[in-house]
Amino acid sequence: MTIEAAPRTTYLLVDGENIDATLGSSILGGRPTPEQRPRWERVLTFAQQTWDQPVKALFFLNASSGSLPMSFVQALTAIGFQPIPLSGESYEKVVDIGIKRTLAAIAGRGGDVLLASHDGDFAPELEVLVDDEERRVGLLAFREFTSTQLSGLVGRGLETFDLEIDVAAFNVQLPRLRIIPLEEFDPLRYL
Repeated sequence: MTIEAAPRTTYLLVDGENIDATLGSSILGGRPTPEQRPRWERVLTFAQQTWDQPVKALFFLNASSGSLPMSFVQALTAIGFQPIPLSGESYEKVVDIGIKRTLAAIAGRGGDVLLASHDGDFAPELEVLVDDEERRVGLLAFREFTSTQLSGLVGRGLETFDLEIDVAAFNVQLPRLRIIPLEEFDPLRYL
């Protein structure tokens, strides 16, 4: 009797606060409207297609206020994410702590990782994962706002995917000022 190995898994960890804050303050200059927010189902599909394997999608939320945006949580659940509502003291970065603990736990098991965040606080945990030659590790972010600590891991094997360009996570074109590789330059966008 042949025992088949379980398929390799991609762990998709989303730092929703970080993505939302970067989008709002650094790109839009204000709170994103619903049509300006990422389409999370596209992010999940991208994660599944990137390394052609099943995805365990975790969306970390700060629930320290004692309440949750239930319509958003229900939408996440409906498309295949596992919401992770965390709470803690006001001085604790609960989402960061939760993601850091999860990255450390993944380091002790098999599987690949895609992290949606710009936050350099995750560099030590990602460094451990990147150094494992059996593991693929990627970052989903706006490249121009990625922390230098995370960008510094690209030379060691961290793959980066732009949320707007590579993932196509948005229904609208974002007003970004970014360095454009010549092969991506479309003059019609500016005319």
